[in-house]
Amino acid sequence: MNFLEERIVKDGVIKPGNVLKVDKFLNHQMDIELFNEMGREFKRRFEGVEINKIMTIEASGIGIACIVAQHFGVPVVFAKKTQSINLDGEMYIAEVESFTHKCTNQVIVSKKFVNPGDKILIIDDFLANGCALQGLISIVHDAGAKVAGIGIAIEKGFQSGGKMIRNLGFKLESLAIVSSMDAESNTIEFMPQ
Repeated sequence: MNFLEERIVKDGVIKPGNVLKVDKFLNHQMDIELFNEMGREFKRRFEGVEINKIMTIEASGIGIACIVAQHFGVPVVFAKKTQSINLDGEMYIAEVESFTHKCTNQVIVSKKFVNPGDKILIIDDFLANGCALQGLISIVHDAGAKVAGIGIAIEKGFQSGGKMIRNLGFKLESLAIVSSMDAESNTIEFMPQ
């Protein structure tokens, strides 16, 4: 078991409906030392890949992406889920369905922050059905930039997202891949990596 799998077993909560709560350390209260270890591991896994920006989606991916960005020495751009008065100029927009929130959002990135030729590492906390990733990939492509890789903290390997993204030819690295989980018995299994 790796460091993230161990933490999931220790502090994660399995709920009915294939929900894995990791709010004690990942996406509500954040363990920055854990994030730093994740950043080191993503840096190792993407060693030699040219990356000049990291992209994520608000809100849960931002903290992880920022720490990962420190290891790469690059800025973070995050897709916003709501239009606001401080968003100005031209925008890239994609439709994204949320597994967690059971709704569809438009995600928005200002065109001034993603440029043709950028080599972008996409970072997010969870991968389930891959809808958020498809939206971010669409924005990167619309900008004329390149997806240099995708880093995910926790992938639900029993859902279709990881397979679909890998079949599209992207380098996808997940730090923990859940193969099964059961709320009733409070058990979780991980795919060997």
